[in-house]
Amino acid sequence: MKKIAILSSLFIGAVVFAQGIKFEDTNFTTILAKAKKENKLVFIDAYTTWCGPCKLMVKNVFPQKAVGDYYNAHFVNAKIDMEKGEGIEIAKKYNVKAFPTYLFVDGNGEIVHRTLGYVEEKDFIQFAKDAGDPNKRLTALKQKFESGEKNPEFLKNLAELTINNDSEFAGRVLERYFSGKTELDKDDVQMLLMAVQSQGTESPMYKIFQSKKAEITKIFPAEKYDAFDKNIKINMVFKKSYNAETKVWNDSYFMTEAQKFMTKDEAEKILKRAKAGRALKDKDIPTYEKLSLELYKDTSAANSEELNSIAWNFFENVTTKSSLEKAVTWAQESVKKDENYANTDTLANLYNKIGDKKNAKLWAEKSVELAKKTGQDATDTEKLLKEL
Repeated sequence: MKKIAILSSLFIGAVVFAQGIKFEDTNFTTILAKAKKENKLVFIDAYTTWCGPCKLMVKNVFPQKAVGDYYNAHFVNAKIDMEKGEGIEIAKKYNVKAFPTYLFVDGNGEIVHRTLGYVEEKDFIQFAKDAGDPNKRLTALKQKFESGEKNPEFLKNLAELTINNDSEFAGRVLERYFSGKTELDKDDVQMLLMAVQSQGTESPMYKIFQSKKAEITKIFPAEKYDAFDKNIKINMVFKKSYNAETKVWNDSYFMTEAQKFMTKDEAEKILKRAKAGRALKDKDIPTYEKLSLELYKDTSAANSEELNSIAWNFFENVTTKSSLEKAVTWAQESVKKDENYANTDTLANLYNKIGDKKNAKLWAEKSVELAKKTGQDATDTEKLLKEL
């Protein structure tokens, strides 16, 4: 899908803003040494280039003067892409799985506090203050839990801090939290769903999810509960069906287990989608191309966004002309269902890639027009127009 940039550019590695947080432009070892010398903690913005909330933090929060004043005074700041260079090992070391994650580590590289997600200026500064307060750091909170603390608000806060990076510990926290709850509110249900999603069907959280069905369906419709339950089950089957080291799928196991809660046709289609997604991630483009063409022979059930996404993926990754021509039809169908800047841009780029300059220009002009009406950045499309 067309990536509509929130910023004109997003530098990979270290970034320095005119005001706001000043990030170090050096390697992690040097950053740790500086923090140790200055007796400061290191703040790490652990991000990826595709993460939408990460980009919003760069746009809306990091440049704020109040944020910069606090972070620059109290931390040595690092901005590291978790999917490139030394960021890959840092992500493994600190178990970073969700983005953006904010890490606070000491000069020895030991983590003392962490949190994640898009947050506004006030809360972002509060995170930093908590990291600087030994009594509010994650390490201290964990010790308090191990000492038997049962305060519901404390447990809820601790679960939220750990659910995406230490699911086993978060599960223990939530077991204690829910054992003391006689009624669930909307926040409780959302937290429980998040825990189940991260831990799967074999966790204590899933048992709570099942036992609390009557209470959950007072807040969310039964059909949503059933759909979520089905999704959790299928994710567990996927996890056991794919060997990440050998990159081999166990189709037989998947089909046997999936048909316990869905039809054979549905299971086959879901498996094919999963294989296509994995192939794209692994840059196995021939497999991705073949499976996607099979999946989208009939596009009647696909919405505009889905069609635009698959069309753009073909533009970015596929070179077979006949397949690109098929992608043009997907983009055309996307436009018919909901004409917008993104899918008209996709259509323009696809026409250009197959050599149809006339239609490429027509749709690029249309895309720029739509972008101006909706206040979106059409820089890339305008560049395409100049080249045509």
